Amino acid sequence: MEDSKEKKGEIRDDITAKLDLLSENEISVKNLSIEEKLFDFANFLESNISLFYMNSYGGFNIRELIKKCLAQNSIIVLPSFDVEKHEMELMKIDNVNTDLKIGQREISEPDPARCKSVPIDSIDIAFIPGIAFDEKGGRIGSGEGYYDRFIPNLPVTTRKVAFAFDCQIVPQIPMESHDKHVDIIITDKRIIYKI
Repeated sequence: MEDSKEKKGEIRDDITAKLDLLSENEISVKNLSIEEKLFDFANFLESNISLFYMNSYGGFNIRELIKKCLAQNSIIVLPSFDVEKHEMELMKIDNVNTDLKIGQREISEPDPARCKSVPIDSIDIAFIPGIAFDEKGGRIGSGEGYYDRFIPNLPVTTRKVAFAFDCQIVPQIPMESHDKHVDIIITDKRIIYKI
């Protein structure tokens, strides 16, 4: 297990270094490519309620995508984190500029004074964050385990999808028993369905 943790740390560092080397223009082109794939993606188009996330690291700019989804009247849900309990509460947002505040993890999250709670069983598609992925749906997240605990509680029918630049796809993620996979990864170059 210690070996697995160490390997994940190396992958996390390697991918972070790769992302840091990308120019703003390269990031912008990659973001646009992912957005175009998403807006043609049947699982997303057929979904009523979508769970997104806000990220704190480089790579895909999800904030702009959420704004575009809201402009198309999509129902968007984001997690609010309880650091003491190590849990997430899902809340519907209507406006990225007014409905978010900086949470305990230093990431934008829904403001409970402005947003309503949403039950997990209403989520049709869940976008799961990660720093690195493999083609089997293995993922490395922040290392805090929020999503590994959360994913098993999603309805069986909920698609678990990740956004990544193709440089974030590695040959193999060392998975432990508590680690959870995603079903689909949308990159700037392709859509990967879990093998």
